[in-house]
Amino acid sequence: MDFALIMFVLLVVTGSVWLLDRFVLEPRRAASDKESWWVEYSKSFFPVILAVFLLRSFLVEPFKIPSGSMIPTLQVGDFILVNKFTYGIRLPIISKKLVDINMPKRGDVMVFHYPENPSLDYIKRVVGLPGDTIGYRNKKVYVNGKLQEQKPEGDYNYVEGALKFVHTERYNENLDGKNHPMLINPEMPGLHLGSVAEFAYRENCRYSDDELRCTVPPGHYFMLGDNRDNSRDSRYWGFVPDNMIVGKAFAIWMNFNNLKRIGLSIN
Repeated sequence: MDFALIMFVLLVVTGSVWLLDRFVLEPRRAASDKESWWVEYSKSFFPVILAVFLLRSFLVEPFKIPSGSMIPTLQVGDFILVNKFTYGIRLPIISKKLVDINMPKRGDVMVFHYPENPSLDYIKRVVGLPGDTIGYRNKKVYVNGKLQEQKPEGDYNYVEGALKFVHTERYNENLDGKNHPMLINPEMPGLHLGSVAEFAYRENCRYSDDELRCTVPPGHYFMLGDNRDNSRDSRYWGFVPDNMIVGKAFAIWMNFNNLKRIGLSIN
């Protein structure tokens, strides 16, 4: 079950008990009588649950990075903070937007509900905005026909899982003036066509052996992982609709395996 839904159910239950006691039970209770245990616990937990629910729903929500699809920007085990109001104020649970504040920008690191399974949260980088034509050819990104510059920065090696050693090449990619690191594995093909799923607006994309070209539909976004050859992203499952956006990742608040990462900003 979704954690936000669990919090909402607990909020409703404890809040209902608090109201019941305030307006029904308390007036009938003698001054010497003790509150029932379920009333006492509900009244104690209600303000705490309310504060956490409001904080997570409208301000900041924590997430843990479970995979290496965003290496080197994010490492496995990073605990990150996500700004929930950067892109607008939304109703909890149903994600209905009430107030527009900012639109996602190319280069933002964004958390969203995975289109193939909305109970899961994914994190990738925004590459395509509504109306953009995104090309991916020879492991290079094209936005509206313009090549996005990649500057080599040497080798980058990491261990995946417990034993698998992975060799990649690190680049600095420029997305319309916003620089960020990304990885390319020279031993991997540019696209895995067998992994391409059927998705909404699939007709907006054209695939060949080593090339992809997609036009982003209105109200949707095209996402890529920074670890390009180890990321299942919009190349394979399509576009992220606006109503599945969770928020913008902005900081790492903990990594128990590498304390030096605490406090790093996410760019």
